[in-house]
Amino acid sequence: MTDTTLPVPRVPPLRRNSGFRNFWLSRAVSGLGSAVTTVALPVLVFQQSRSPLLVSLVAAAGTLPYLAFGLVAGAVADRVDRRTLMIVTDCLSALCLGSVPVAQALDALTVGQVVVVAFLCSSLSLFFDAGGYGFVPAVVGKDRLADANSALYGAETVVRIIGNGVAGVLIALVHPVGTLTLDALSFAGSALFLRAVANSPARAASSSGPRPGFRESVGEGLRFLAGHPTLRVMTVVGTLQSFSGGAIVGQLVVFADRVLGVHGTDGRIGLLYMAWSTGGIGGSLLLPRLRRRYDAFPLLLLVLPVGALLGLVVVLSTDWRIALVALAAWGTAYLVVLVNTMTYSQEVTPAELQGRVNTTRRMLSSGLGVPLGALVASGVTVSAGIRAGMATAVASIALAAIVVWVVRLRGLLGPGAGA
Repeated sequence: MTDTTLPVPRVPPLRRNSGFRNFWLSRAVSGLGSAVTTVALPVLVFQQSRSPLLVSLVAAAGTLPYLAFGLVAGAVADRVDRRTLMIVTDCLSALCLGSVPVAQALDALTVGQVVVVAFLCSSLSLFFDAGGYGFVPAVVGKDRLADANSALYGAETVVRIIGNGVAGVLIALVHPVGTLTLDALSFAGSALFLRAVANSPARAASSSGPRPGFRESVGEGLRFLAGHPTLRVMTVVGTLQSFSGGAIVGQLVVFADRVLGVHGTDGRIGLLYMAWSTGGIGGSLLLPRLRRRYDAFPLLLLVLPVGALLGLVVVLSTDWRIALVALAAWGTAYLVVLVNTMTYSQEVTPAELQGRVNTTRRMLSSGLGVPLGALVASGVTVSAGIRAGMATAVASIALAAIVVWVVRLRGLLGPGAGA
């Protein structure tokens, strides 16, 4: 009897996709430079001003653009060629950062210029991300998004760890201003990799008829997000998740000092931060395997309770070694939720709405959730102690878990909506 079973087509690895490979390289190169600058900019501002307030402004510059320009960036990305938008923002970022060493050479550098450069670079990064949300699905196809996003976030985590690790050495060798020069070159390198993407997918064609005005264009993205039940719930979950991330990162130094006996000059504090970041690498490796077994929403039903339990282990720890392992595992669960939510949003959002829908989601999570989590956790720490402050992160993830389980048990999404 003849076997008529058709062979399963073998899917080529993403590294064979030249468009995605060049995009991945652009993100890795730029991410490495930005990781160094994340350390160098606050150091430079403090050297120039000796003001903790101005240092805080530089830190806030990383999230404020999402609140200020999130809706605008998404609408722009959906109205222009995305590859061109990303190349232009990379070039402008290189010029912004390059202005600092030029001003230093002319003995005209001021703290105000450094703060403005930090804000402008974060704003340009927002516009780049808005273009990338629609660019990646067009390059790899929606069926490969889990693998593509995991590869991108995994690389981002690795280069952030490396960049943060070597930042101190580079600052000592070439001064904080010199490190900004390196970051400017990394943005230029990123633009070159993006130019190498052949047959770049242009802006998705809109439906026939006149193109809507800018305000109506923004409204289309908001209506889609508000009207999609599963995506709406997952946006709430993503915001709660980001709230917990802001609380963890904002209070980890205090927790290490007061509970774990790891003080600011102790090298183990770096290990604790590295554990949280390294967990992201584990999450990027784990997510594609999980998504092959579970759909996006059912996956949250499993991972969020696990994340809450791991967070509770950290909060109750008194031994830094136990906290180290639990932080790494917690970071893994954190990234699985983060990338799973991003991937699902890209999968269900029409090509012409990718920028608007995903920057709105990011505006709520990064722009609102992260700083609000840091602020609330610090306030709770002052009034009720550091364990209570860290527990706000656990409570936020537990609340997210309760939300998804209530939605599932009550059948609020309808049949098949969680797929």
